[in-house]
Amino acid sequence: MLALLASGSRRSSYSSNNKLAESENAAQNSNNMSWGTELWDQNDNLAIHTHKGIEGLDRYASFLRDRVAIEAEYAGKLRRLVKNYQPKKKEEEDNEFTTMQAFRNVLKEVGDLAGQREIVSESLQNQIILGVTLLSKTLREDRKKCLSDGATLQQNLNTQLTSLERAKRNYEKAYRDSEKAVDSYKRADMDLNLSRAEVERYKNVMTTKIQQSDDAKNEYANQLQKTNNLQQQHFSMMLPAVLNRLQELDEKRTRGFKEFIIGAAEAESSVAPIIARCMEGIVKAGESIDEKEDSSKVIERYQSGFTPPRDIPFEDLSKSDPDAVHDSHYSNPTANHLTMRGTMSANKLKKRVGIFNIFGSNKEDFSDLPPNQRRKKLQAKITELQQKIGQETNARDGLMKMKIVYEANSSLGNPMTVEGQLNESEHKLEKLKVDLKKYQGFLEKANQVQMATSSPQANRNQLQNGHRTSRHSNGSADDHHDDGDDQPDDAGSLSSSASPESGLGTSHTSLPGSGQGSANENAIGEDTYYETEVEALQPLGTCRALYPFEATSEGSIPMNEGEELQVIEIDQGDGWTRVRRANNSNGWDEGFVPTSYIECTLYA
Repeated sequence: MLALLASGSRRSSYSSNNKLAESENAAQNSNNMSWGTELWDQNDNLAIHTHKGIEGLDRYASFLRDRVAIEAEYAGKLRRLVKNYQPKKKEEEDNEFTTMQAFRNVLKEVGDLAGQREIVSESLQNQIILGVTLLSKTLREDRKKCLSDGATLQQNLNTQLTSLERAKRNYEKAYRDSEKAVDSYKRADMDLNLSRAEVERYKNVMTTKIQQSDDAKNEYANQLQKTNNLQQQHFSMMLPAVLNRLQELDEKRTRGFKEFIIGAAEAESSVAPIIARCMEGIVKAGESIDEKEDSSKVIERYQSGFTPPRDIPFEDLSKSDPDAVHDSHYSNPTANHLTMRGTMSANKLKKRVGIFNIFGSNKEDFSDLPPNQRRKKLQAKITELQQKIGQETNARDGLMKMKIVYEANSSLGNPMTVEGQLNESEHKLEKLKVDLKKYQGFLEKANQVQMATSSPQANRNQLQNGHRTSRHSNGSADDHHDDGDDQPDDAGSLSSSASPESGLGTSHTSLPGSGQGSANENAIGEDTYYETEVEALQPLGTCRALYPFEATSEGSIPMNEGEELQVIEIDQGDGWTRVRRANNSNGWDEGFVPTSYIECTLYA
């Protein structure tokens, strides 16, 4: 049994060795095979084959050109896409959200991706396509020369074969003529009727023909030898050399085809790591999105600083005085309606800047914005001014150093050329500092909203014919003599310190007849007040409350959403409008309400 196994193992090993040797011999024979030896009689087919091979190379070059065009177009469209979706200047404030920051990073990565596609396009164009074009041109020229040399060799062989054929025909003709001459001489020699001279003539003709036949034979033999030698050299040396050159040419084309395909792949692979990093950047941008952070930023952006409305008190009609005036105007039944509907309906007023317009402002001190947004805008403005002051200070310092250098060495420059720029820089710096101080004052007032106590009518004090007139909520006016010593208005600007939108004012409404008068009223003033009856103001139009307002400062009156009132004095630029409405005592309540809380319709 062991012997059988050993015998089988030896046979298997012997068979494997034989197969390996055969494969090596086949590879060696394949390497030793040449067109000149194996395809000596296929010259025409080889010419067709090499022509098709070069056409295939040209076709690959056309393919690469089309691909380069596609890559360039793709990169161009990617760049246009990135450009079209770049954030607009008016959308800059939205860039603080993580989603928009991520999208901006995605656009950046896509732009880098377009750059890599451009690199691929340029590499294919400058390296691969150029190489293919040059190789194709070289191959065509070499092939044309090889075919020309082969045609020359074949023509020389054909010429020699033609000479051989002609010599053979001459030899055949001379041989037949000599045979006829011999026969004629023999018949003449046997003919007794012919003279000796005639017989001799036949003999001479015979001799001449035999000599011509021998000469033709020798010529034929000579041409045959030359033809065989030329044919041997043609098929063993000269033609194989030409065919081997065609083989080298075709192998060069094949090898070039291989290198170009690999080179095109390497041009693509060279940018693959960068493209992968672009994809990683896009993934990182997506992972950077934080919904909680965006929610916090929404709160920070849109938080107005207003406090929610208080509870609506219960009115027990059974226990109330029937003669008492029910002040229902202090109720806030629709306070919860201060939503988008009320805000968007206010857009009918051109002066109204809605909350959902990202708290835009048309005023320098942002007093028409809610408290939080006003402070935010003021702080941003102060930061911007501080940055500009820093930049302008650096520019001024640089100019001063340049002036000092010029004064020390006049050959470097004229100091007077810097003087004008230095003065202009000083002027800009002084203006920026004035603006900074102004906005710091605005911010300080905004931070002291709980201490403001001014009333809306404080800003309505006007100088008329040397008198200060202060209009009251009941339509009366106090005229005080102005001795030229105008006391400053301690309340400050109404629009920045007494606006209910900014949360200022803590005193309750001073209703008509409540007994609260002006702080500078005296005995003469009181006589004037009671003795002078001012004509009631005529209404200028009507208005409708867009959302409820609870009066928190002197001179203002509350209103409910949807309530209709009469306009008796339009906004004088301080953000307040004076209105009037009928009360339950057949009288009128007058006061000021925020202009941004109402929708006005003025009479023509």
